[in-house]
Amino acid sequence: MINSEAQQGGITTYDEAANIISEIGILPLATLLPDHPSLNSLTKAENWHTGSELDPWAWRARFPGEGIAAYGKFIKKKAILISKEWFPAYVAALGSGSTLEERYKNGLCSREALTLFRIIREDEGIETRRLRTEADMKATEKKTAFDNAVTELQGTLDIVISGVDERKNAEGEKSGWNSTSFETVSHWMEDSGISPFKGTRTEAKEWLKSEMDKVWSPAAKTWMYKAWKW
Repeated sequence: MINSEAQQGGITTYDEAANIISEIGILPLATLLPDHPSLNSLTKAENWHTGSELDPWAWRARFPGEGIAAYGKFIKKKAILISKEWFPAYVAALGSGSTLEERYKNGLCSREALTLFRIIREDEGIETRRLRTEADMKATEKKTAFDNAVTELQGTLDIVISGVDERKNAEGEKSGWNSTSFETVSHWMEDSGISPFKGTRTEAKEWLKSEMDKVWSPAAKTWMYKAWKW
């Protein structure tokens, strides 16, 4: 279990946060599960959005960039970090066994999601603005459809948020808001040196349950099993 000091905001460095993610496997950015920490609860509020090395908001891009954890809206459309040790089993247990094209034919994914996935697959690490342009979804009235599609793809474990790019002007100076970049799950895992889970979907579920039993509270496990429909 997470010690009381950490639960009270005792995490101040990136390495400390990385250790926590490795220990508990799944860490939401904001409070989500009952009796389970989040990056927000583990860190000090005054360090957020400061742009310093102690800024947890900046860490969220470092974790996937350094292969420490997968990052995306994986559960109930909420931003989650999943450790590199747990992610292969998570994908095997909760991902789809069919391609996105097959799911689209069977009415199991949106046309926008398929369009975006194909673009991301051909341009791994593509950032949001360029992705919207390539998908012809740059117009304001298409923003909601775009946001829903990228969230859908994260929830089905087809893509991850692979980093955050700084927007710069012609002089190379920071200009405007940062932009999220995306990769397919398979590419991110391969690029991060993470091997797929060797086993069946049932075995992956049992692996996750076993690891959760070691460090998760009963309330957190119950909530997650309900979210996963297990």
